[in-house]
Order: sequence, then C-alpha cells, then structure tokens
Amino acid sequence: MSRASVFTKAESPVPARARAMPACAGWLLSLSLLGLTACQPGVPEPDASNRAQQTSGKNTQTEQQDPIWDELERVEREGRSHPAASEHVLHEMQPRTAPGSLARVQLLALRGYLSTEMRDAALTASIIKDLEEWPNEANRRAANLALIYIRARQQRFSDGLRQAERTMAPLAGYTVQETGPLLLLRCHDFLSFVQSETGDVDAAIANATEALRLADAIGKPWRRAQTLSNLAFIYHQAQQLDLARQFSDKSLAEVDQDPSPALLYDIYTMRGIVLQTLGLMDGAQQAKQAALDAARQAGSDTLTSLALGNFADFHLNQGRYSQALKFADEALALALATQHIDYELLARHNRGIAKIGLRRVEEGKREVLAALARDEQRGADTIVANAWLELGMHLERAGDLSAAVEAFHQHRRKIDKVLRDETRKTLLEIQESYEDERRAKEIELLNRDNSLKTEQLRARDLQLRLWAALGGCIVLSAVLLGLAYQRIRKTNRALAHSNAALKMASERDPLTGLANRRHFQAAIKRLADKGMLSGTVFLIDIDHFKRINDQHGHAAGDTVLIEIARRLQATLRDEDLVVRWGGEEFLILVETREVSYASTLAQRLLDQIAAPTVRHGAQHIPVTASIGFASFPVAPHEVAVNWERAIDLVDTVMYLAKAHGRNKAYGIESMQASDEDGLQELAKGMEAAWQSGQVQLLTLNGPARFEESRL
Repeated sequence: MSRASVFTKAESPVPARARAMPACAGWLLSLSLLGLTACQPGVPEPDASNRAQQTSGKNTQTEQQDPIWDELERVEREGRSHPAASEHVLHEMQPRTAPGSLARVQLLALRGYLSTEMRDAALTASIIKDLEEWPNEANRRAANLALIYIRARQQRFSDGLRQAERTMAPLAGYTVQETGPLLLLRCHDFLSFVQSETGDVDAAIANATEALRLADAIGKPWRRAQTLSNLAFIYHQAQQLDLARQFSDKSLAEVDQDPSPALLYDIYTMRGIVLQTLGLMDGAQQAKQAALDAARQAGSDTLTSLALGNFADFHLNQGRYSQALKFADEALALALATQHIDYELLARHNRGIAKIGLRRVEEGKREVLAALARDEQRGADTIVANAWLELGMHLERAGDLSAAVEAFHQHRRKIDKVLRDETRKTLLEIQESYEDERRAKEIELLNRDNSLKTEQLRARDLQLRLWAALGGCIVLSAVLLGLAYQRIRKTNRALAHSNAALKMASERDPLTGLANRRHFQAAIKRLADKGMLSGTVFLIDIDHFKRINDQHGHAAGDTVLIEIARRLQATLRDEDLVVRWGGEEFLILVETREVSYASTLAQRLLDQIAAPTVRHGAQHIPVTASIGFASFPVAPHEVAVNWERAIDLVDTVMYLAKAHGRNKAYGIESMQASDEDGLQELAKGMEAAWQSGQVQLLTLNGPARFEESRL
C-alpha cells in the first residue's frame, strides 16, 4: 500500500490497500497537506465586541507586510523535514512578535503543528495555554481557530479522526477578515485531509477547493502547487482519474516556479499514485524514485519513511515481494524512530502483504490484521474496507481460500456500511432540497392567495360605494379567481411531474439504467412474507474487472458494465428484477423457486455474459463472470431467512465460484439445517460443509473458450 504525504493509497493492477477511500478506495490527503499547510480550526468563542472584530479586520492586511512573515513562511515550507530544528527557530523568533498580534497567532499555530508532529505533549500543552490566555480582543477569533487546530491535531494523532472532524466543524463560521488568508487556508487543507480519511470525499473536495481559492488569492506558486496536488489526491480517491491527472499535471507545472525538496517530494508522491492507478507503471516508478530522492535531499527521516513505504507498495503490485519486504523494513525502522503512527501502520501492512506473497502466510496475516485493527479504532472506515479487499486478494493468490473468503466478507460488510452512510446523506440532501422547494411554492401560493383576498376586499368596497359598477366588479373577481385557479393547477401538475422524475432518478443507476439498491429495498417487500424472502437470488461478479480497467482503460470498463447490463435484461423476463448491486456486481431476483429453472437460468446467464466478446472501439474484450445463486426458503427443511441473510448466503457461494477458478456458477440446492442459526453455522464453513455432504451445491461452468487464467 502507498500513500501521498498524508498517506494516500495508490490503487494498482492488483488492488492494493486503499488507506482512506471510496468505488471506491486509500488514505486521503497528504501529510504534506498537514506539513505545508499546518492549520488549526477552533471552536468560536461567544461573539467578541464588534469594535474588536473591526479592528482585527482593518489591521490584518497591514500587519502581514511585516518582514517577519517572510521568515515564518521559510520555516513553514521546510518545517516538516526537520521539526526539532524548526521548533527551535520559532521559539527564538516568538519574542519578536507582538503579544496579541496575528503574527503571534501564526507562529503559535506552526509551533503547535511541529509539537504534535513530534508527539511532544508538554510543548503542545504550553502552546495551548498561550492561546487560551490570549491577552486582548484583537485577533482573538484567529487565536481560537489556531487553538482548535492544535487540539484537532492532537486528536488525529491519538486515533481520534472523527473526534478531530467534529472539533474542526466550526471552521465555516470564520472569515478571512478575522483570521487572515494563511490561517484559513491551512484550516481548510487540514479539514479536507481529516474528511478524506473518514471517507467524506464530497466535503473534502469542497474544503480543498476553498483552500485553492485562498491560495490563488495569496499568489504564492508553492502554496498553489501544494493545494493542486491535494485536490489531485482527493479526486483520485473519488475515482475521477482524469481530473486527478489534470490536477497533478497542474501542480507539477506550478512547482517548477518555486521548488523545494519537501514540496517536490509531495508533488511526485501524488503523481506516482495517480499514474500507478492509471496503469502507467514506468511513469509511476520514475515519479516514486523522484519522491524518494527529494525526501533524502531534504534530509527528513519522516518523508523518507513514507517514500520507502510507497516504493514497497509499488514492488508489491509488481509481484516483487522480496524487494517490497526490504523497503517496508527500512520504512518501519524510520517510522518507529520518528514515532509516526500512520507511517508505522503503512509499513506494517506492506510487510504483512509481502510475507503473504513469500508464502509466510500466517505471519503476514497476523501483521496485516494488527495494522487493520488500529485503523478500525481510528474510525477510518474506507481504509479498513479496502484493506480487507487487498488482504483477501493476496490470500486467494497464496491459496488460503477460506481466509480469503472471510476477508472478502469483511470487505463487503465494511463497504456496505460506507455506502449506506453515503446513501443516507444523499437522500437527506435530496429531501431537504425538495422541502425547500415545496416551502417556496407554498409561500408563493400564499402570497397569491393574499393578493386575491385583497382584490376581493377592494371589490366589496367598490360595491358599497358604486352600485352602478357592481356588475363589472363581480365579473372582474370571477376572472381573477379563474386565473388563480388555472395557475394553481398548472403549478400542482409541475410539482407532481418533478416528484415523479425525482423518484425515478433516485431508484436508477445512472451508468447502466438498471435499478439500484433503493429500488431493490422497495421491491423486496412484495417478495418477502413477514420479512422473509421467497424466490431465487442470483449474485453476479464480473471476473478480473479491475484488470479490464487497467489494460483497456476506465471507459472500456464502463462499456463492459453497460453491455453486461443489456445482456442480463435481454436474458430475463419482464417480471424479474435485475439490480446493479455495486461496482462490477449485479443482483437478480426472480419469484420462481424451482431448482431446475434456477439452474437453467444460471447457465444461460454464464453463456450470455461470455459470448460474444464486448466491443469497445477497435478492441474486443473477453468477459466472464462468477455467479452464486439459491432459492428461498432453503430446502429441504424450508428454512426462511430475511433478504440480508439470503444475500450473504448467495455471496458466500459466489466467492466459492471465484475461488474455484471463476467463470462458474455455484448454487445452493439444499442445506442440512433446520433453522436460521444452523444455516449461519454451515455458511461459515461452506467449503467444508459441501465436502462433508451437509450442503448440496449445483456447479455450472461457463464457456471454456473465454475462461481466463487466475491472477
């Protein structure tokens, strides 16, 4: 696994551990993000006097013209390379800054960054005390922001990522007039890093974009280069690879205007990650070597540790396990020496994967699981999900199939949780938008109604005064009422149309046009009796889909997904339900429970997916899939289960199909269990239960001419 300066994860032809992600995965932003932009949001205290805020806003621009700001910038740029020496320089510089000044805030913020980087609790406590005892109202808001930044960094390094995110939440309430652009820039950078590690990619992009706007306003090329590189990493995590490469190219062009070893390290590290994900291995290796050279030129053990960890990941992805283990051992020694928990976990993870590749499976598995447990304690859900996926794939390659199946199950549980959280957030945003629109329309209708009532009152007044005009007033009132009625009807029709379109869009996958999970959860109610599923479930996973993306490009991968979706729809009946379940997986639900029908349909699905090849431009791409299926309630004892348990069972046999060579369909014919707990016990050891006869499985093979050799 590799990381950008904050620990980014580079995906590779064989999925590697994504420390921080999404489709998904890796660690988000970079330590450079922390280093070059060490920021500090703080909880805003109760509103200070208006006079103090106005004074702070007027003096901010003038104060930043003091030469001491240039000295602070020089320390900031290289501080992460040599934190102890930089802290000494700042300590000696502090008496030259006026108490209560914005320069003092900036200096304390940088010292707080360095003290937390060095894990110096006593020094950090002293800096926090200085900020808590701020001497005057001028720049108090900026001091509060610096205070919270330092506290959030403490939480981040004590495995409290989500706590750090909550601490940073008040950032939106601060303005550049109160804090100056530098402090606000660092705060948005740091918050985007924390959000990327916890899996909130949308919020991370928003904060990184605001940081780029502030960097543009400041006008320093090195700050702009750093922020562009951070955005490249976040878009990489969001699987927007074209945008990631564009921002990486821009950051490389920008850094040439004002280079430094630490900054070059950050830029080349991020570039290596993006190029590796795109499958451009020569360019990725050159970028990673340039990053390692820059780290050594900077003389920083911290940066060198991370660069070595990234090189270890690169060799893992190339199958060079001995070299990967060598680099990981060097990285671990430096990480332990610098007491950097993130780099230590990265090195331990890569060591474990390398040992698995060298057939030291149990030893390697223990080391990976220990690192994974620490990440789970930190609340880095996306990192944990992708770590399980990488572990499963390497265990499968090493021949430990039962452990691989369990790792894939853990990956599915974790990624499903992340997807559920993201879906819930999206639905709440859609609902809020709908409610805002509805309230606006109600206000508009109320205003129209008030206008109508006013006209009626005027008509009545005219009736009393001018009897001669009575007839005309009645006609006028009728016309106004008719127009209002017609407009209300038109508005209601438009609102109904918008609601129907919103419902349709929320239940369809935008790429394939198939139903999505939300539609499935609504449809399952008609096939479930008291929550128990009745019917046959098929779970389909396209074989080696990541390799298709790596060899042919992501556009070709999208073409494959669209074509497979079309073939599935053509194979099924109108009443059957086909769902894009996530990534390269599809789920099919049919009401029929007959074993013969399920077996025939599974064979037909294998054949339809595999033949003919998928055409993308001039390329002809062979595609196969692994399928798991079962009918519910489960024979022979007719054990009823809910739909989540049913999908877990089908998922288990689908992974058996993958473990036994792919391009196969495995179906549950019967399970010797009389209740749901018995089913669960058999499912935990499905392979062994099958061999002992407690589980009867149907096994079907796809067309042999399209079968691919296993990775």
